[in-house]
Amino acid sequence: MYPEIHGTIYFYGVYEGTVITVEMYGIPSRLEKETGGFFGFHIHEGGSCSGTPAEPFQNAGTHYNPENTKHPAHAGDLPPVLSNQGNVWMAVYTGRFYPEDVVGRSVILHGGADDFRTQPSGNAGPMIACGEIRFWEKEGKQR
Repeated sequence: MYPEIHGTIYFYGVYEGTVITVEMYGIPSRLEKETGGFFGFHIHEGGSCSGTPAEPFQNAGTHYNPENTKHPAHAGDLPPVLSNQGNVWMAVYTGRFYPEDVVGRSVILHGGADDFRTQPSGNAGPMIACGEIRFWEKEGKQR
């Protein structure tokens, strides 16, 4: 939806959970002004960022929620990211999953801030950017 948005997200397995680092660039200033810079950020069930012209990331599916909990307790519910002049950097720990649990799924940046209340997904707005979560071997080869 916004091809200028790009970045890298890493998932590191640690004791009883995962550390996630996020770097993103190219968030349009218009969107940043509309949201105060906050954007919903979630792991989604589907592993494909494909879709239709009306819903470009439709195949990403819904939030990753293996325990069938309410939002914001889905395993895939992450803190919102904060954009500054179109750039994002964040690190967060979660005990809700390990990296191997989310390989083959997707990560979604939403067009608005997550309100942490509205069901089923926090009223975070449309999916504006998507990344497919893949396993990378030490030599940097994708699997």
